[in-house]
Amino acid sequence: MKNRKKKTGFIALCVTPAIVLFIIFMIIPTIDVFRMSMYKWGGYTADKTFVGMENFSKLFTNPKFYQAFQNSILLIVIVTLVTFCLALVFAAILSREKIKGQNFFRIVFYIPNILSVVVISAIFSAIYDPNQGLLNSFLSLFRGEADPILWLGGQKLVIYSVTIAMIWQAVGYYMVMYMASMANVPDSLYESAALEGAGRISQFFSITLPLVWTNIRTTLTFFIISTINMSFLMVKAMTNGGPDGASSVFLSYMYQEAYTNSSYGYGMAIGVMVFLFSFALAGVLNAVTKREEIEF
Repeated sequence: MKNRKKKTGFIALCVTPAIVLFIIFMIIPTIDVFRMSMYKWGGYTADKTFVGMENFSKLFTNPKFYQAFQNSILLIVIVTLVTFCLALVFAAILSREKIKGQNFFRIVFYIPNILSVVVISAIFSAIYDPNQGLLNSFLSLFRGEADPILWLGGQKLVIYSVTIAMIWQAVGYYMVMYMASMANVPDSLYESAALEGAGRISQFFSITLPLVWTNIRTTLTFFIISTINMSFLMVKAMTNGGPDGASSVFLSYMYQEAYTNSSYGYGMAIGVMVFLFSFALAGVLNAVTKREEIEF
């Protein structure tokens, strides 16, 4: 009994600091965001006016919010699907195929993940430069002396240009995670499948994919959270939401309203919507991808 009490006390002693910090830096600020979303406040004065749901009413009638919402959905869908597919394919190739210089390719794929967002933004801004950028210089070989394409200055192209940069940054990280899961799949399963006449693609869908599905479910939730956060950093560094809000996303719009336009209460209302949207989307995705766990 004494040993059990000592063990419980030791566990409580170890967990308590983490719980206290979580409450102080996560729970309380989150509650405060919900509270401040019901006030009209510039953020820099002591004058606060309780307006109830007025900020939310303003939010749902503002076309700029819907534009940011549309861009965020577009990034979540495209970045998630493309990154997920590429990471899985590269992980399967580097895990199962005997390729010369495998470690070199692993390092090359992972390098973008260790670079800061500012560096990545600078690299792609240089690539997208309309006059001296690598992309337009290459396309000029086929287009001749046509007007340069404004990758970051065009209303329709800018969000897709940011999407490519985000995919390039994320593929290596998730590839490493999938490779770690695939390394635990017994070779005997692949050998048995090969004896039965199953090819590489059939083995991937019937053996690899089901056995790493738990990891995939976890990373899909990461995709949503990281895409929402990373999109703000990329947009802020590359386009600052331009041109004319064409690349604005949830958090960049919230930042602009709260800290640039001095509408802190309205910005917090946007933050509440981002929180609820992220939580709901993660819950739906978790329910849709739920399946019976396969063990080996």
